[in-house]
Amino acid sequence: MTPKEMAQAAAKALDSKKGVDIKVIEVTEQTTLADYFVICTGSSNTQINALCDAVEKDLEAQGEKALHREGHRGGTWVLLDYGCVVVHVFNNEAREFYALERLWQDGKELEVL
Repeated sequence: MTPKEMAQAAAKALDSKKGVDIKVIEVTEQTTLADYFVICTGSSNTQINALCDAVEKDLEAQGEKALHREGHRGGTWVLLDYGCVVVHVFNNEAREFYALERLWQDGKELEVL
């Protein structure tokens, strides 16, 4: 599975659980941290966890396992690190605070299929 396919699969999983304002940003030219960032908003701690669980389940079914999951105890933001793809799921306030779309605005936003 290519990094782009992984990012699109993560976006589809987020969409299946009604994630809000899903963005896929290609950042290969801006950083070595990852090739793609997938960003999404959840409406509650419960939904944020359900969104992340859906991504992990769908990608694991395709042979991709998360290297690291961080932030799940705080309930405002969760990061799933797949190496070449990093998935960020925020509540509204955390997404506004971190403003990743603005930080990575030089990246190429992909259409979420």
